[in-house]
Amino acid sequence: MTQKMIEKILKARVYDVADETPLEHAPLLSKRLGNHVLLKREDQQPVFSFKLRGAYNKIFSLTKAQKARGVVTASAGNHAQGVALAGKRLGVSTHIVMPGTTPPIKVDAVRALGGKAILYGDTYDEAYAHAVSLSKKERMVFIHPFDDLDVIAGQGTIGMELLRQHPDDIDVVFIPVGGGGLISGVATYLKYLYPKIKVIGVEAEDAPSLHDALKAGRRVSLKQVGLFADGAAVKKVGKETFRLARKVVDDVVLVKTDEICAAIKDIFEDTRTMPEPAGALAVAGMKKFIAAKKQKNKTMIAIVSGANINFDRLRHVAERAEVGESREALMAVTIPEVPGSFLKFCRLLGRRGITEFNYRYADHRDAQVYAGIKLANGDADRKEIIKILRAKKYRVKDLTDNEVAKVHLRFMVGGHAPGIEDEVVVRFQFPERPGALMDFLAAMGQRWNISLFHYRNHGAAYGRVLVGVQVPLKERKAFRQSLDKLGYQYWDETENPACKIFLG
Repeated sequence: MTQKMIEKILKARVYDVADETPLEHAPLLSKRLGNHVLLKREDQQPVFSFKLRGAYNKIFSLTKAQKARGVVTASAGNHAQGVALAGKRLGVSTHIVMPGTTPPIKVDAVRALGGKAILYGDTYDEAYAHAVSLSKKERMVFIHPFDDLDVIAGQGTIGMELLRQHPDDIDVVFIPVGGGGLISGVATYLKYLYPKIKVIGVEAEDAPSLHDALKAGRRVSLKQVGLFADGAAVKKVGKETFRLARKVVDDVVLVKTDEICAAIKDIFEDTRTMPEPAGALAVAGMKKFIAAKKQKNKTMIAIVSGANINFDRLRHVAERAEVGESREALMAVTIPEVPGSFLKFCRLLGRRGITEFNYRYADHRDAQVYAGIKLANGDADRKEIIKILRAKKYRVKDLTDNEVAKVHLRFMVGGHAPGIEDEVVVRFQFPERPGALMDFLAAMGQRWNISLFHYRNHGAAYGRVLVGVQVPLKERKAFRQSLDKLGYQYWDETENPACKIFLG
């Protein structure tokens, strides 16, 4: 099978629409990481993503009769644009089913390329099911975003370019993973010619579909996936992609949201371009791999897979990048509610910069402060700050890795509400579309009183809400059942230490 896959990659028809993207030296990353770092710039494709390679190769391979009937696919972004462009070049009618939550910039891009955008459902799974149904009903060919050998072969042409552009030794190649089409194609080609090259997949920590599949020795379906790196948020790797990947992938690194944001900033500083979160996965994984393995003076390549980022997501990326680079710590500190306390606290921090300082009077004894502090030496500096503060009898809680604190509480610090009883604090994630917030409130019903509410749009397909609800103990079971019926992802944050400090 490997030989056949290599032949398919060698014969893949992609350059009618795709460019041979540059392999660029990243001087700043190389110097900081102590290795020779190269970036494969797939974000420079005409649709700002590698996806048009596989889409074009698949549609080109169809028979004349199949092309005449048109094609259909499901996608929330990059694959959709690849299919639309391929159809335009080949004169094939393209129907792209997209979730109703898809940002207008992506829907407009598909339409500008001649594709018929069909908005259906709130999730990719709903859009996918509708696309499959249309395929059967209208006898159109379904173009799978990753689980198709022709699609995989198209993505595999990146491997050919890498070896042609860098004929000298390559030690490690880092590849982002969603459904597995990119890594299975590229890794198959690299390993066939140079088995000693290590191929490392990179996934978001909250979407580990390939990682968990390799660990289990079989494909597994994740109950839910995080959506920050939405271009790689897949619950289950493909059948064909897993069959290939398990033979040629050496390991999978999992990265956090903050680490992805830091990688976006790293790429920007070296290239002055802004990748999407999924596009920065490989760099985030490379940094984590180098730190864990203590690698030095190696040649490492990271594939920057795409740059279709919504402009209004940049604020969220900027907020999280410093934490992801261990350049900022977030802490809850209890200080005495007496004149001069702020000054004394700041003096203890020395010359360290304060990035954030949130406070509001709560009572006459203690003040709860939410502080962001610049770090000069990463985690070592963070531990030193905590040590200094505790030595002076300050109560300190490190919130640097606390998701609720970073997404919600930093915007909410404002004192405690007196007389609130039986409060349950829940974090929700719901599809972001016009009227979504109103629909969410209506679905919550009127049985229990809402005592706290924080919502902030992050330019993503999903909105994130923190809600306080007054629920007597005897009604907690019924409350949980009502949450399950809502159908949204949720987390009970009542015992979250950050909530207890600032909201309890």
